[in-house]
Amino acid sequence: MPKHWSGSRLDLHISLDTAGGRRSGLESALRTAIREGRLAAGTLLPSTRGLARELGLSRGTVSAAYDQLVEEGYLTTRPGSGTSVAAVPGGTREPAHHVPAPAAPRHDLRPGLPDVSAFPVRAWLASTRRVLARARPEVFGAGDPQGRIELRAALAGYLGRTRGVITTPDRIVVTSGYHQGLGLLCGVLVAGGARTAAVEDPSHDVFRDVVRRAGFTVRALPVDAHGARTQELTHRDAAAFLTPAHQYPTGVPLRPGRRQALCAWARSTGGLIVEDDYDGEYRYDRQPVGALQGVAPDQVVYCGTVSKTLGPALRLAWMVLPPHLVEPVTRAKRHADQYTETLGQLVLADLITTHAYDRHIRAARLRYRRRRELLLGRVATVPGLVAHGVPAGLHTLVTLPPGAPAEDDLLARCDRRGLAVRGLTELHHDPDGRPQGLLVGFAAPSERAYPAALDALFAVLADRDAPARPGV
Repeated sequence: MPKHWSGSRLDLHISLDTAGGRRSGLESALRTAIREGRLAAGTLLPSTRGLARELGLSRGTVSAAYDQLVEEGYLTTRPGSGTSVAAVPGGTREPAHHVPAPAAPRHDLRPGLPDVSAFPVRAWLASTRRVLARARPEVFGAGDPQGRIELRAALAGYLGRTRGVITTPDRIVVTSGYHQGLGLLCGVLVAGGARTAAVEDPSHDVFRDVVRRAGFTVRALPVDAHGARTQELTHRDAAAFLTPAHQYPTGVPLRPGRRQALCAWARSTGGLIVEDDYDGEYRYDRQPVGALQGVAPDQVVYCGTVSKTLGPALRLAWMVLPPHLVEPVTRAKRHADQYTETLGQLVLADLITTHAYDRHIRAARLRYRRRRELLLGRVATVPGLVAHGVPAGLHTLVTLPPGAPAEDDLLARCDRRGLAVRGLTELHHDPDGRPQGLLVGFAAPSERAYPAALDALFAVLADRDAPARPGV
């Protein structure tokens, strides 16, 4: 019969068959749990007194079963340390809960990833302690699908101060990442009758697919040296999805004349502008370009996230919405997953209000600027390579000279060396005949690993083996 034991150290479900005797049944149940990996090596078992009480057995029966399994090598015991599971030889399988992690690239130069080794652990712990010290019991209950008011209030002030966003807390919806927010918004728009969306070309392929899966017919909006060609928007476009501050992947900002044309299109047609403030925090040569939302707050949905400032593991993002979209998007959020995890929202709110978030971003900005300059210095040593985009963001687009190996060939060479980068052509709506290039991220490797990653990349570009670096 199935039994649970509960003690100060361990809960475990076992099937205890006492048909052949209680001691024999307990021995068999423990032996099976160890062989199957449900009791992993090193697991500390309950005391004989505690287990006997939980299973309704005598202490002597449990002690005898433990002794037998110690003799068989399944358990080990030390005075003062209790009884624990031994490392059983002879082909026992891996514990059921053990799943090997996917292999990480040796050199990670993918675009859009921050240096998570620089996560502000001390600041996050300090904010967490403050949040927990003052938390009322309802903090641990069900949350608000629109997001905690503390975070929405902190974001309203922060975005206004740093990005020129015009908003109040009641116009902000917190989501579990930008991917979710984009899907919720697109679903609301399609349900309201929207059919055609203009999306930058090239653009992030994953997010373009989110727009398409929501039910939109996606129309390519070409990007050139001045940003998206907003003059090509028409009255048939219900929404335009752009990265105006630092276009992904080309790195160019949307020029003032085109920003004005975009806002005029939205006002005259009723179209919606969806602004992904991609890399808005990271500008290295001058003050960042202000958010487009600050120019047309009733025509723009402003989207932001901590994925590139703190790390993608923190599923925290936000949308600043025109008033008429707040209620339907909040309702969609409720139906999707009810609400975003609460404690993370409160910790982020504390980071923002204590300015620890600002300090972290300023330190990261200096670090990433140095890395970008190192990358550009190496690009300048290879004839024909050209770096594109303004000094901003977490990656640089590098286009290839005439006669260079095909992009697919370069990516295959990178893969063989354990080097992760992205190609440009796959980000176009139609990759045929498009310019070839590599999107080289300079943020993800740690400070120590970054020089070796650059060596590996330029060894591929020069078609030779990378030189050994002592100590790396």
